[in-house]
Amino acid sequence: MHVAIIGNGITGVSAAIRIRQLKPDWKITMISGESDFHFSRPSLMYIYMGHMRYREAKPYENSFWERNDIGLLRDWVLEIDSGAKRLLMHSSDLIYYDKLLIATGSKSNKLGWPGQDLKGVQGLYDLMDLRELHENSEGVKSAVIVGGGLIGIELGEMLHSRGIHVTFLVREDSYWDNVLPAEESALINGLIEQEGMELRLGTELKEIFGDRSGRVRGVETSTGELIDCGIVGLTAGVSPNIDLVRDHEIPTGRGVLVDSGFRTGVEDIYSAGDCAEIVTLGDGRNLIQQVWYTGKMQGKAAGESISGLDTTYEPGVWYNSAKFVNLEYQIYGTVNNAQGTLEIKDEQNLYWEHPNKKHALRLVHDGSKILGINTMGLRYRHRVCEFWIKEKRSVGYVLDNLKEANFDPEFFRRYESEIVGNLKEQQT
Repeated sequence: MHVAIIGNGITGVSAAIRIRQLKPDWKITMISGESDFHFSRPSLMYIYMGHMRYREAKPYENSFWERNDIGLLRDWVLEIDSGAKRLLMHSSDLIYYDKLLIATGSKSNKLGWPGQDLKGVQGLYDLMDLRELHENSEGVKSAVIVGGGLIGIELGEMLHSRGIHVTFLVREDSYWDNVLPAEESALINGLIEQEGMELRLGTELKEIFGDRSGRVRGVETSTGELIDCGIVGLTAGVSPNIDLVRDHEIPTGRGVLVDSGFRTGVEDIYSAGDCAEIVTLGDGRNLIQQVWYTGKMQGKAAGESISGLDTTYEPGVWYNSAKFVNLEYQIYGTVNNAQGTLEIKDEQNLYWEHPNKKHALRLVHDGSKILGINTMGLRYRHRVCEFWIKEKRSVGYVLDNLKEANFDPEFFRRYESEIVGNLKEQQT
């Protein structure tokens, strides 16, 4: 039995490892044109900033793959011939498979802006983008970043670390306020400006201008402002990378359509990770998850399904973490932004913020049980917060045991006594 996996990101790797655990005699080939070995994609910014080297971003030693009999092929798949169960490759011979996993990840959105193909205009998703950024940022003094999400703030920090002046164009009224509640979003606004970066809220990109050599020289915004720049970062989100199957018989929507076992509509072909769209029965919206930890979970579940186990993917308690420059952010469970109102059904919010604007905690509950937790500038244990939500602990229980969750390093100031006192006052 030969399993071919297109993509060597966290989803493809997790699937390959799980298949090897369950099927020690099967042949596994993991294919990627991006890199020889799997690397940690969140490490791209630290490589650019000089905090890490590429080899340090590889979670596994190079010998790991041979020891576990997982074949690696550096090449691009050009076409999937599902009838003959074979892959047409860019430079290698045809690859025949018995089962196939499509784990091609995401790609940066390009929304058809005039000038978006000029040199110096790029996204930030893969190693090719990182190499391009190294070249594009040579000698550049200013940059414009289009979009207000996690990739945008990472790219801004990267360029800012090299002394490049950064201006954000954010179409929303506050940074990432389509995800964050108003108070947390306001903290990010202030942080960006404190760092010396400029923030244009309620502003969109209209056009990108180039010079005679075909390189970007500036942009015009929706407000008519002209901004000179040598780099334009397009970070208006990502979308499932389904280019390989867009005109294929494999059913697609926003992503590759799969069931809860990651099976596509074509026999022996599976898909998981950022590129997959899990079909939800009934009136629910299909599920696309595009964060690292869900990619790992989906890969493991897909590996089990491919190996013949009766597997149903259960997303569990939602979790994500990020860093806004030097402000760490974590979310557990359900925390709605409600477009700034926070009045959703029976949800109630308790919110504490330190006067220094660098620490905040939000608890969301329905009067009887905890639903979600947001932390800013505080490190809380995943295991503890997930347990509180899974076990439907009351907000009173959470407040009484809040210190259990904190895992800030020794000598860091702890704020739990202050937080608990403040939030209990809000309840009275």
